[in-house]
Amino acid sequence: MTQVFTPIHTRPAFRQSQSKAAPFLPMSRQEMQQLGWDACDIILVTGDAYVDHPSFGMAIIGRLLEAQGFRVGIIAQPDWHSAEPFKALGKPGLFFGIAAGNMDSMINRYTADRKIRSDDAYTPGNVAGKRPDRASIVYSQRCREAYKDVPLVLGGIEASLRRIAHYDYWQDKVRRSILLDSRADLLLYGNAERAVVEVAHRLAAGDPIDSLRDIRGTAFVRKDTPEHWMEIDSTRIDRPGKIDKIINPYVNTRDLPECEIEQRSSGEDAEMDADDEVQVLHIESRVRLDRSKTVIRIPSFEKVSKDPVLYAHASRVLHLETNPGNARALVQLHGDQEVWLNPPPIPLTTDEMDYVFDLPYARIPHPSYGKAEIPAYKMIRFSVNIMRGCFGGCTFCSITEHEGRIIQNRSQTSIIKEIEQIRDKVPGFTGVISDLGGPTANMYRIACKTTEIEAACRKPSCVYPGICPNLNTDHSALTQLYRDARKLKGVKKILIASGLRYDLAVEDPEYVRELVTHHVGGYLKIAPEHTEQGPLDKMMKPGIGTYDTFKKMFERFSKEAGKDQYLIPYFIAAHPGTTDTDMLNLALWLKANGFKATRYRPSILLLWPPRQRCTIPDVIPCGVFRIRKARRRWIVSKVNDSAVCIKHFYAGMIRKTGRCCVKRLSRWGAQI
Repeated sequence: MTQVFTPIHTRPAFRQSQSKAAPFLPMSRQEMQQLGWDACDIILVTGDAYVDHPSFGMAIIGRLLEAQGFRVGIIAQPDWHSAEPFKALGKPGLFFGIAAGNMDSMINRYTADRKIRSDDAYTPGNVAGKRPDRASIVYSQRCREAYKDVPLVLGGIEASLRRIAHYDYWQDKVRRSILLDSRADLLLYGNAERAVVEVAHRLAAGDPIDSLRDIRGTAFVRKDTPEHWMEIDSTRIDRPGKIDKIINPYVNTRDLPECEIEQRSSGEDAEMDADDEVQVLHIESRVRLDRSKTVIRIPSFEKVSKDPVLYAHASRVLHLETNPGNARALVQLHGDQEVWLNPPPIPLTTDEMDYVFDLPYARIPHPSYGKAEIPAYKMIRFSVNIMRGCFGGCTFCSITEHEGRIIQNRSQTSIIKEIEQIRDKVPGFTGVISDLGGPTANMYRIACKTTEIEAACRKPSCVYPGICPNLNTDHSALTQLYRDARKLKGVKKILIASGLRYDLAVEDPEYVRELVTHHVGGYLKIAPEHTEQGPLDKMMKPGIGTYDTFKKMFERFSKEAGKDQYLIPYFIAAHPGTTDTDMLNLALWLKANGFKATRYRPSILLLWPPRQRCTIPDVIPCGVFRIRKARRRWIVSKVNDSAVCIKHFYAGMIRKTGRCCVKRLSRWGAQI
């Protein structure tokens, strides 16, 4: 598979006569009749309410397929207790497109403490219980029950992150690929615009669903490796097992305790010199494999479900094969079936991004919901998405795994046009754009200095352990975008609410000045995640010193602007690899810096094998809720209450931290 592709906006429409876009994609037979349709080509099933806005995945896919000349209907939040609601729009001519929604359905329905949520931000009226557990699987089964011969194409964040054997937090076990549980014919992972357009056109041309095996960004089940493919074992890519501590190359390593092997080998070298025996080494040239015809076999479901090290190894290989420029196909055995993953999709060009975001979205919820408020829509209705992707590579985050680490940018013209549409069309607009960002606030038009280096790179992060020298950190394009957007008539204020990579921001003080002077609404949220180097290394995040540097710049520019503004830091409690001492030091840091913990949630990827992509052996999973809850309560109570009893949370805290820590605690009035 090469990187040659047809731009999605240049493909001829399937149905040339369908030139006018529908006010909304139909959700009922009556709406289909008003459009003059007797049947849909494609029916999209989603766990979210239908909001015709580019922040909602099904709206993007639906409008894109409509622009390609297909008749697209939507079944939103159907009653899954029978197959009848899935027949509401009749039988689709091409396929069912199924997604759990903008969130994983289990995260949507349950808290980190495995308690059922009482609300759902993606449902009218904020009502909970409108989608099932593991919605992708349930919807697929009902669609198959409704029309057995209609192909099922799975997509969305839930399917994307569960495409191989994966750890399920709620069952506390490793589950097999969602492809097998859902019995879908095809899974589209990542940003699927290019793949779904290809699938739709080829099915419309008469190709059977089983023949679609060469589309990037897809996963499917097959029995064996096809001919002319070279299969290599994943241990050639990443060797599982204990990873030794990195040693300073300028230190005499024989003097270090970490190098016992070298100390022992020094004696062996002396013996070999005494023997004076010459050994002839035969060096064979390495055969260069065709990456487009190479598949990497990762450990099977049966192996990773029993061995945490192999699980982490498989996850690491998956992340190493995410660069579209050099990624290879992956295959994982589940019993007697092979789950095959083609290389990730080619990122959209700027012209393609503009095409997707310039589609005729109504930018409001479907009229059938009446005046019922949808909280997720309320939060984003005045925001603008300017880019996709993230090259941060944080180990606790799924953005890179889903959207990739190559930034996909919109043009400034397209962004300004959307702001004007919000100003002119969206009800309730008061002149304030709530956000101009994306997965991160300040990666717009930041990329590798050359496309050749970018295509060859295998690093999981461009900013850890330090900013890559090949990364262009110039924020001038983003700064100019802010300035031009502020000049628009009717726009009073543009806020930046997306997460800021402050380690990138400090590389461009002019950008920080622009941000702080004009785009902070009193508080700016950033995420140091922790204060201690141990947990930060596990997270692949910069040290707390970078936060201190940004804080000084923020305060200086705020003072120059005559504004009273504050930073609101976010931290993660009980991340894999965090010790009690780390949490204690974090609590003391918060107290010393005058912060009060007002809201807290434990991270959800804390039990059993974390998806660690760095030093696997040093990670000790928490194992039980009691410890996680204790750490969470400890940081909140220690910061907020000067008379907290440590023994209530940790019976062994004094033994683990030592008397020096106890003395530090007593300075804050803690009862020992």
